[in-house]
Amino acid sequence: MTGKATARAHPIQGLVKYHGMRDEELRLPYHDSISLCTAPTATTTTVEWQPDASEDAYVIGGEAVDGRAAERIDMVVDHVRDLAGVDAAVRLESENSFPSNIGFGSSSSGFAAAALALVEAAGLDMSLPEVSTVARRGSSSAARSVTGAYSRLDAGLNDEDCRSSRLDVGVSEDGFDPEEDLRIVAAHVPAYKETEEAHREAAASHMMQARTAHVQDQLVEMTDALRTGDFDRIFETAEHDSLSLTATTMTGPAGWVYWQPETIAVFNAVRELRESGVPVYFSTDTGASVYVNTLADHVDEVEGRIAEIGVDTDVWEVGGPARVLDESEALF
Repeated sequence: MTGKATARAHPIQGLVKYHGMRDEELRLPYHDSISLCTAPTATTTTVEWQPDASEDAYVIGGEAVDGRAAERIDMVVDHVRDLAGVDAAVRLESENSFPSNIGFGSSSSGFAAAALALVEAAGLDMSLPEVSTVARRGSSSAARSVTGAYSRLDAGLNDEDCRSSRLDVGVSEDGFDPEEDLRIVAAHVPAYKETEEAHREAAASHMMQARTAHVQDQLVEMTDALRTGDFDRIFETAEHDSLSLTATTMTGPAGWVYWQPETIAVFNAVRELRESGVPVYFSTDTGASVYVNTLADHVDEVEGRIAEIGVDTDVWEVGGPARVLDESEALF
């Protein structure tokens, strides 16, 4: 039985990020990765299987999708067809509540919402970790967007191993709850980036082998810090991982530098605030925009300082897993 469904997912901020893929078709990363979802930022996607239609139709933000972007959606759609035995075209429409392609994880929430909506519309009974293997075919980060909050994507060579699961996090002795008390000042630096190309650049870098070895220490440090709810260890580790990730990309064949002057200005402001006693750390994924991680009690001070640079900001919190929405929220 095939039908129509709508789903919503939150994008991710990488804490220990993957870089490079051992299999570009199945999007299998070289190593595990950990992230948190950001809210209220979200992607909403409606899909409908249409047996009478002659071909698939994809629309994102009101514009028809073709080329490489459509090919990536095809990977997810065709996999659901295989799983469900569906022989029908699909109509897919998607909208983001935040800017795309500037380093805020739009592909993660986009493919997560698409995967869950497709699975639901196809009548498949799948757990969120199982749905994460569907979303992963569009973007490895999307796997973690499916399971939400703080999640870990395990590396592997198949869907049994390479799937995402939500991590249990603890509350620190001083009362910090990573799921409730974190605030993220999102510093928008609108420089277009292409994540797929960044993965290829990283894989060809002479530093990739060193990063792959070093990231194992980052993973165990992050896992332990989350278990104890240690704000400083969590986000100091994320800050250092961001620098490692970027160094690997910048030393690829193209010498690609995606940070902008505003990016560095945010870094400097964060360090100045921290030296003055404010609990705050920066983090970047593949792009020029910056996540500035702080506590609820300090968010106004931090946002004000970033705004002084002339960078647009939003304040985000930790978001939950992807979810199916009521029919009343469908996009068509």
